[in-house]
Amino acid sequence: MRKIIIISMITMDGVMQAPGGPEEDTSGVFKYGGWTAPYQDEVGDRFMEKQMKPADYLLGRKTYEIWASYWPEHADSWPGINEGTKYVLSGAFEKSDPLVNGWKNTVFLKSLAEIENIKKLNGSDIQVWGSSKLIQLLLKNDLVDELRLIIFPLTLGEGKKLFDKGTIPAAFTLNESIVTPGGVIIACYKRAGDVQTGTVGS
Repeated sequence: MRKIIIISMITMDGVMQAPGGPEEDTSGVFKYGGWTAPYQDEVGDRFMEKQMKPADYLLGRKTYEIWASYWPEHADSWPGINEGTKYVLSGAFEKSDPLVNGWKNTVFLKSLAEIENIKKLNGSDIQVWGSSKLIQLLLKNDLVDELRLIIFPLTLGEGKKLFDKGTIPAAFTLNESIVTPGGVIIACYKRAGDVQTGTVGS
């Protein structure tokens, strides 16, 4: 079975909106776009390069719109992005929409059941980038196998968040961690069964 892997840049208070630039996603009058830029360094860049190896992708509508208008013309900085299959969960696109046929290897999905089906197929693991609403759906239905979190040393107090409504109790195991010179914490977690409780010190 293929894994669903969430790769997310977040603030300490869990905001994930528009990490890359001021115009990336201004919905909700978000004014802090590009908040990761001051923390870029070689350690973080090397980690991100590893994540940007050829893969398949699962995206929400908003992230797909951003990607489809950018990556087809900038694939030199993300080798394989055009070749990987882009699964997009959205019932909003019409057949006449230029985005439907504008980016090769794109498959539109309309239900959670379809996501469950592609997870069972043979193939590479499936990466989720951005897509905050989609992530909430995946977490609510226990479909996340790994979380690769890049946690930046700032708080924003507003914006789309990684963990929001619907997150279920779930345990994870840390299998990789890195701290960059700028204080960014990279933590990679694998799903690890149910939450265990007990009494401290007993």
